[in-house]
Amino acid sequence: MSAPLPSKARAVIIGGGVAGCSVAYHLAKLGWTDIVLLERQTLTSGTTWHAAGLIGQGRASPTMQRLAMASAKLYGELEAETGLSTGLRRVGSLLVAISRERAEEVKRLASSVRMNGLDCALLTPAEVKAMYPLLETRDVTLGFHIPTDGQADPGNVALSMAKGARMRGVKIFENVKVTGIDTANGRVTGVHVGSDPTLMGSDPTLIATDIVINCAGLWGRAVGKMAGVDIPLQACEHFYIVTEPLDGLPKSLPVMRVPEECAYYKEDAGKLLVGWFERTAKPWGLDGVPDDFKFGELPEDLEHIQPVLELAMARLPALQKIGIRKFFNGPESFTPDDRWMMGEAPDLRGFHMLCGFNSIGIISSGGAGMALARWIADGEPPFDLGDVDIRRMHGFQNTKSYLVTRVTEALGLLYDHHWPYRQFASARGVRKSPLHERLAGLGACFGEAAGWERANWFLPAEARARGEKAEYEYSWGRQNWFGYAREEHMAIRQGVGFFDMSSFGKIRVEGRDAEGLLQRICANDVSVPVGRIVYTQWLNRRGGVEADVTVTRLSETAFLVVTPSTTLPRDLAWIRRQTPEGAHAVAVDVTAMECVIPVMGPKSRELLAKVTPADLSNAAFPFATMQEIELGFARVRAHRVTFVGELGWEIYATADMARHVFDTIWAAGEPMGLRPCGLHTLDSCRLEKAYRHQGHDMSDAEHVLEAGLGFAVRTEKPRGKFGDFLGRDAVLAKRASGLTKRLVQFKLNDPEPLLHHHEPIWRDGKCAGYVTSANYGHFLGGAVGLGYVKGPPGETPADVLASNYEIEVAGKRIPATASLKPMYDPNSERVKS
Repeated sequence: MSAPLPSKARAVIIGGGVAGCSVAYHLAKLGWTDIVLLERQTLTSGTTWHAAGLIGQGRASPTMQRLAMASAKLYGELEAETGLSTGLRRVGSLLVAISRERAEEVKRLASSVRMNGLDCALLTPAEVKAMYPLLETRDVTLGFHIPTDGQADPGNVALSMAKGARMRGVKIFENVKVTGIDTANGRVTGVHVGSDPTLMGSDPTLIATDIVINCAGLWGRAVGKMAGVDIPLQACEHFYIVTEPLDGLPKSLPVMRVPEECAYYKEDAGKLLVGWFERTAKPWGLDGVPDDFKFGELPEDLEHIQPVLELAMARLPALQKIGIRKFFNGPESFTPDDRWMMGEAPDLRGFHMLCGFNSIGIISSGGAGMALARWIADGEPPFDLGDVDIRRMHGFQNTKSYLVTRVTEALGLLYDHHWPYRQFASARGVRKSPLHERLAGLGACFGEAAGWERANWFLPAEARARGEKAEYEYSWGRQNWFGYAREEHMAIRQGVGFFDMSSFGKIRVEGRDAEGLLQRICANDVSVPVGRIVYTQWLNRRGGVEADVTVTRLSETAFLVVTPSTTLPRDLAWIRRQTPEGAHAVAVDVTAMECVIPVMGPKSRELLAKVTPADLSNAAFPFATMQEIELGFARVRAHRVTFVGELGWEIYATADMARHVFDTIWAAGEPMGLRPCGLHTLDSCRLEKAYRHQGHDMSDAEHVLEAGLGFAVRTEKPRGKFGDFLGRDAVLAKRASGLTKRLVQFKLNDPEPLLHHHEPIWRDGKCAGYVTSANYGHFLGGAVGLGYVKGPPGETPADVLASNYEIEVAGKRIPATASLKPMYDPNSERVKS
């Protein structure tokens, strides 16, 4: 009989799959003791056991590749430590492109993979055939080979980490079901379990703990509900076949992927295992995962998988001659955006998670467990983990109908084309601006962010009259909206245009301590007169940028914080967590209460003067101020700020008055050429002006001074009621030690290539960083991007600019011009005109 469950623990991990075992192992390696791991059945019995075990390290972002490489390294070392092999075989991987568009994507991926320290090669069709003789290559355009990739035994990967954890004192209990999670005062206090007395010798028990880590996989959403935490996960069926033995099949055959046919292939003990991520998935477990699900399989569905099976049989003709030994169908958990869930819950201290791996749990878990363990131990992420941070998710995304609808599409996108600007087609129309129908009538093509339908570009009336549709036609080159976006861009630069930015997050901070709280959170000084607008960052103790916002003082006791729609949950949680106990201040999401219409361009003053009696002159209405004005029959707030680098005002109208305000502006502006503009134009304009974007150009891992935002930091501001602002010491320390990298603006000298993001930056012939965000600068006449450039500590700006720069686009290095000042209107004369 096993030892009884403890009554308390430093940390309780829920789930004994590869994720839970990894977190336990890495916490133990950090010296943590008194850790308990609870598994409802037996270790690996959820989904780990049936994973394909593919070890593919090439990832689209540097952080995800770093974690994948860490996993592969760990799996190669565990046997020496624990005596239990992970079955890692570095036979390499081979990705095959069929179309020219996929070949372009692969070339760009290869550039990124090499930049992040992984050896890889592009192969001709003949080289692909030589490496994988079974493959039909007549229509192959390109191959992509990573020699250090391969495959591993999924169960043994988890069990080896579990053994390593036990060797360091972790207590692992099987056949123990978590039945509840206790909370008090916004944090976890304990875990209730019900165990099988015949196996455990204990009755239902409470384990007191301050830290709970949800690694429950398929059950992750249900475990979250026990704690009142939204974790959007939905199981889908995942299919693969295992063939009869194939004579002469070499064990050294690389793992192969043919993403355009949704398929992956690997050698499996003399047999072939072929699996798919088909375009339209089958959600499973809509009413929850059964309690007794253990090493479970789902019914075969040959009809569902037959189209991709036929493609596989044509791609590998050998499949036509051998039988299928096993047709496997098992569940995997998927998320709405194909990125896993990691980190501490925004509204519950001590409740962490690592789940929702979208079928890449084996290659992800080793590195992810390391990163989460360090995050828990240090109280902050060890590096930028924003892509997978649970704080990106919104509450509506955890509704059952949304999840089922979205993951039906999301699974197939794992292997589908990863087009620039690609939009989800499913679960749309969740949130709409009051202006939605007006924008649709003007030819808007909508994209989606945080559930908001947002006009990304507009199809002009003459194009609609020709029968064109406001729909994306995706490619890696100039997409169908490129020319229309140029017209919008030039309207902003030379005339006047408007946007709908109603989706941007709005947080009202109010109370007699509101100023003191924001002085503690904001790096800039927000102790300003009523009506002033302050651009500022929120920093962590390392000087990293937690948020990039504007703060408008509405009254002596009220402020409005404006932030990107996608970061709203994170930013709201940050305010609340930084609010000292007893402080008289509240933070409330008021996003849906107001519509925001930015009117921008050199003719914006002329247009707005037609619809308001307010004095809009510089003297009466200076930049970075707000006033309440009349507009038509409405009273609105006009904020003189810009994200496009032009004269302009953002008009805030209550939702009930929004259409009237819009109609008034449009009626006055249409005769003078007022242009509806989409968010692609907003992005291209802000990049010409080198305005930063949170989540791309800066994160909690990038120092505010490295991001070039020292002008918005006031280290000299008086110590406030709640102390110095967060990150002040880190700013002073960095100023003293000097920068080791800087965010630089680039423009390609050749006007033809396009930049998107993650392209390597070459400095004097050496890779020195990568592009963090990019778009086409229509006014500047070329692709424009921002990216961090590494250098020795204390390097001067002149030294940075004295180098020769190139940016690698799909394997070709393109000469680029670098600047530390905005290439467009460097002195902001147009903004303040």
